[in-house]
Amino acid sequence: MNLKLMGWIQNDLSRLGEYCGAASQACGWDIPYNYPVFGRDAFRTATGVHAAAVIKSYRKGDRELADLVYSGVPAGQFGLEQVVEIGPMSGKSNVIYWLEKRGIEANDDRVSRIYDRAKQASAVLADDEIMRLV
Repeated sequence: MNLKLMGWIQNDLSRLGEYCGAASQACGWDIPYNYPVFGRDAFRTATGVHAAAVIKSYRKGDRELADLVYSGVPAGQFGLEQVVEIGPMSGKSNVIYWLEKRGIEANDDRVSRIYDRAKQASAVLADDEIMRLV
């Protein structure tokens, strides 16, 4: 990863995550959630301002900008993308984006129900919990 970011190699690393996952499984080792690039939390956000900037970039069709807004590592170079989640610090735009990304209509009632639950939560909502609120 560092060699790619420093421009020392030009290799296509978009499938490196698949390799890391296969190696992790073969070795019986879980990739730590906070591990750089391929850890579960590497490109996740639920914070309103951060997520809003990422969402605006995606809506403009600018994946590269979405990667650079708050991340020192461009997810797209490694076959990944920024993930917008919903939690207590999220705005309604997080909810709307999350729903639309899954092809679910973001009507006012649905958005308010999910947003209100998120504001009461102590952590990011799991996808299955959000789906129960849909």
